[in-house]
Amino acid sequence: MFRQILPLCFYNQLWYSTATPCCSVINSKVSFSSHTVSCGLFLPQLPAGDLQLTLYQYKTCPFCSKVRAFLDYHGLPYEIVEVNPIMRKEIKFSSYRKVPILLANAGSTLQLNDSSVIISAIKTYLISKNSLEEIVSFYPPMKTVTDQGKEVFEYGNKYWLMLDEKETKRVYPVKEVRVEEMKWRKWADDWLVHLISPNVYRTPREAFASFDYIVREGKFGTVEGFFAKYMGAIAMFFISKRLKKRHHLRDDVRQDLYEAVDEWVKAIGKHRLFMGGNQPNLADLAVYGVLRVMEGLEAFDDMMVHTKIQPWYQHMEEVIQKAEVAV
Repeated sequence: MFRQILPLCFYNQLWYSTATPCCSVINSKVSFSSHTVSCGLFLPQLPAGDLQLTLYQYKTCPFCSKVRAFLDYHGLPYEIVEVNPIMRKEIKFSSYRKVPILLANAGSTLQLNDSSVIISAIKTYLISKNSLEEIVSFYPPMKTVTDQGKEVFEYGNKYWLMLDEKETKRVYPVKEVRVEEMKWRKWADDWLVHLISPNVYRTPREAFASFDYIVREGKFGTVEGFFAKYMGAIAMFFISKRLKKRHHLRDDVRQDLYEAVDEWVKAIGKHRLFMGGNQPNLADLAVYGVLRVMEGLEAFDDMMVHTKIQPWYQHMEEVIQKAEVAV
């Protein structure tokens, strides 16, 4: 019964949604309204002109949270469409069935998928003189097969900004700055994000609290919400144990979380507010976006008490709130 109601469970659908391939051109025009949440089921209509953005998401997905943090910090208005994780009717226009999906219109409408590609492509567009369509062509998907025989798409250059030499020097005065930013963006995707589910589903009590949050913040029908909250919590408690083995985590997964965030704080050092210096860079925004999905849960509170992350995290909240107010 559970498998019929919640296909792919919520590990892939809510906490771990990734997106590929990189982009596609949408032939029909799409619509846009700024900073609103839409429950519409059809492809919106965007007018041509300045950059117009629509983000299809699950609010509790760390990859979607990364994209929101980036857009908010850069003061980019966008529409949010919360996707029902069971039926996913909101993204029926797309052959790709995961989130985040970003529809971007800068003269023509493009569909961008992978969260890190979305961030790199839009950041490049804000800096460079190239068209968005040309920029996204620099991020071609490469099909690979996992050890389990599943076909997936990867992007070898998704952490790169596609800038010319002059633009690169303006953004990254020294090579080490770019190398550091790319390293920690990749770390957020390849390691930090895999610590979320084992920690928020660590015990039955935490699993129920997590799914109560997911149902409350997500888009569910009454019956869907009931099964998600109770059946999903039970399933994810057991799945989290398998995830712990898959990622070689300790029996006490909190220690892996604590060690990871303290490693991040150590990398920033004592003389920088952010990894980007006085202002966040893309690595700061990625790490913040991943950690933010745990807010309100026991794992988040424990992390704040038992690590040194709190000052940096509060600074991140402040700068993003200021950027949102300025829009």
